[in-house]
Amino acid sequence: MEIALTVLIIAVVLLFAAQFAGTRQDRSTPRRLAEIERRLQLVMDHLGVVDERPAPPGVREHLARGEKLQAIKAYREATGVDLRTAKEAVEAMMGPLR
Repeated sequence: MEIALTVLIIAVVLLFAAQFAGTRQDRSTPRRLAEIERRLQLVMDHLGVVDERPAPPGVREHLARGEKLQAIKAYREATGVDLRTAKEAVEAMMGPLR
């Protein structure tokens, strides 16, 4: 009985350790993805490649009026991304408008 309980406790501790390690890695994923996207945008800018995908509704209109904050808000509402990602995306869209 004691052996089974000991094995069970060790298994639970190992599961918690594995879960913690996975969570720590997941927290760095958005930051790493944002860095990859930033670098990709630099390469696209250098090569003169323009992304022709349509912007979410209202974003280009706000940018045309110089309303950057409203454009970021509209982008977040349409896509559900976090503030930093929305800001970077809107700033990338501002390139052709400058």
